[in-house]
Amino acid sequence: MSAPAGKDRLYIYDTTLRDGQQTQDVQFSTDEKQQIARALDALGVDYIEGGWPGANPTDNAFFDAAPKTRARMTAFGMTKRLGISAQNDDVLAAVMNAGTASVCLVGKSHEFHVTRALGITLDENLTLLRDSVAHLVASGREALFDAEHFFDGYKANPDYALSCLRTVLDAGARWIVLCDTNGGTLPVEVGRITAEVIAAGIPGDRLGIHTHDDTDNAVACTLAAVDAGARQIQGTLNGLGERCGNANLTALIPILMLKEPYASRYETGITPAALKTLTRTSRMLDEILNRVPQKQAAFVGASAFAHKAGLHASAILKDPSTYEHIEPATVGNSRIIPMSNQAGQSNLRRRLAEAGLNVAKGDPALARILEEVKAREALGYAYDTAQASFELLARDALGQMPDLFEVKRYRVTVERRKNKYNRMVSVSEAVVVIKVDGEKRLSVSESMDEDGNDRGPVNALSKALAKDLGQYSALIEDMRLIDFKVRITQGGTEAVTRVIIDSEDGQGNRWSTVGVSANIVDASFEALLDAIRWKLIRDLKDQQA
Repeated sequence: MSAPAGKDRLYIYDTTLRDGQQTQDVQFSTDEKQQIARALDALGVDYIEGGWPGANPTDNAFFDAAPKTRARMTAFGMTKRLGISAQNDDVLAAVMNAGTASVCLVGKSHEFHVTRALGITLDENLTLLRDSVAHLVASGREALFDAEHFFDGYKANPDYALSCLRTVLDAGARWIVLCDTNGGTLPVEVGRITAEVIAAGIPGDRLGIHTHDDTDNAVACTLAAVDAGARQIQGTLNGLGERCGNANLTALIPILMLKEPYASRYETGITPAALKTLTRTSRMLDEILNRVPQKQAAFVGASAFAHKAGLHASAILKDPSTYEHIEPATVGNSRIIPMSNQAGQSNLRRRLAEAGLNVAKGDPALARILEEVKAREALGYAYDTAQASFELLARDALGQMPDLFEVKRYRVTVERRKNKYNRMVSVSEAVVVIKVDGEKRLSVSESMDEDGNDRGPVNALSKALAKDLGQYSALIEDMRLIDFKVRITQGGTEAVTRVIIDSEDGQGNRWSTVGVSANIVDASFEALLDAIRWKLIRDLKDQQA
C-alpha cells in the first residue's frame, strides 16, 4: 500500500506473538496465537511476527497452521553460526522452513557483545551478517535485520555499528531495525543517533525502530526515531514484552493517526474504521491472558476518558473537548462520569442520564442522592469506580428500583480437611435463601471447581445465588466475575473492608460494584448482589425496548 501524495508511509510491525510472549507469566497457546494474529490483521498492521520457529513446539505449531493474513507473516530467528554455511545451519533452516514471505534475523551490532557474548572477531561477525541476509534474499524472502543493542553499540563504537548496518544493506536487507535492547536510551539520543545513521548513508525508508520501556520512554523513543526519519515501527499490543515491556502500539497507533505533526505527514495501513476497534482488541488480549486491563492506559484504558471532578464534568457537558484530547469513540472507548464525594450536580445529572435516569435540573432528588453518596463514602464506600452500585443507589433514591428478589438469609462455612490424596484442602459451602416469584427458595453450593480446586467462599455464594433465581435465572447464565479487589479502609471511627467486584457478560458489558462491611464475606456478598441486580435491570430494560 502506497501513501497518499504528500504523505510518507509508516509500516507497523507487531511483535506481540514473539516479544510479547517473553513477558513474565505470559505463555500463549497455539490457538491463542492464531486468534491474536487474526485480530492484528483485522486491525491493519503491516507485519505480524509470529514467533521463532524451532525454538519451541508452540511456535512450530503456529507456523504449521498460521492463519492467512493480509499482513506479512514474519518468522524470527538469528543469524547463522560461525563455521557453518547459511545453507547448512539447522537453526536458520528451521526459520526458513516456516515458509513465511518475510524473515527477521537478529544479529550483533555492539562490539562488546560480539567479542564477549559470541567470542568471535568483529570481522567474523560481519561475515555472519552478510551470509545470513544474502541467503534469505537468494531464497526469495524479504529480509529484515534486527540490530541488537544498536544504540549502546553505536555509542561505544559508531564506526563498527554502522559497518554492521552497511553489511546487511549491501546484502539486500529490506529493513534494518535499530534496537534499544536494554531499554536505557532516552528519546533525545534515539533521535540524534537515528539521524546520524541516515546521514551516514542508511536510507530512512529502510530503517525501523524497536524500543523497550525500561525508562518508561519506549513510545517517546519510537516517535523520536520517526521524527529523525525511520519508517518502520515495531511494538506490541498493550506494551507486552520482556522486563518492562516493548513500545506500546495501542498508544503509538492513535498518536500517529490522530496527533500532529504525524497525522498530516504520515500514512499507516490502519483505517479510521479499524482504529475504532483498538480498545476492543486491547481488551481481547487481556482477556486471553486472564489479566485485568490497566485502567489508566492511554487511549484504551477504562479511565482514559473518566471525569471525576464536578468542575470537569460541568465543562464536559458543554463541550467534551474542554477536558478530552480526542473523541473517545475514535479509538472505540467511551466517556465515563464517575460518582464520588467530589461530585457536583452537573456531574450527577450527566451520570444519571448515561444510566437512563433523566432528572431535571434543580430537582430535590439530586441533592438527596449527592448527600447519600457523600454519607456512604464516609463509611468506606467508593463510587468513582463502582458505577453500577451508584446507579442502584440512585434508582432507590428516585423510587425507580424494581422489586426483583429478596435475600432472606445466607450462611457460609469454611472447612479445612484432608482429601482422598491425604492433602489438606479448604472447601467453602454456601446456603442462600431468597424470595422470588412470590416464594422462598433455598440453594446450596460449594466452592470446588471442575478440577477440584477451592475457589473460595465468594465463589460458593455466587454459585448458590445463580442456582435458582426463578424467572431471572436465564438472564445471569452468561455473567461472570472477572476481578475481585479487597481494601481495608477507614470508615467513621473503625476500619472496615471494602470489596470491589468487576463483572462481565456474554455481550462484553463490564460493570463494577462495591460492598462495605467489617466482615469481608458480607462486603463481598453486598457487591455480588449489586452486580446481579444491575445485570437484571439492564437486561430487562433491553427486553422491553
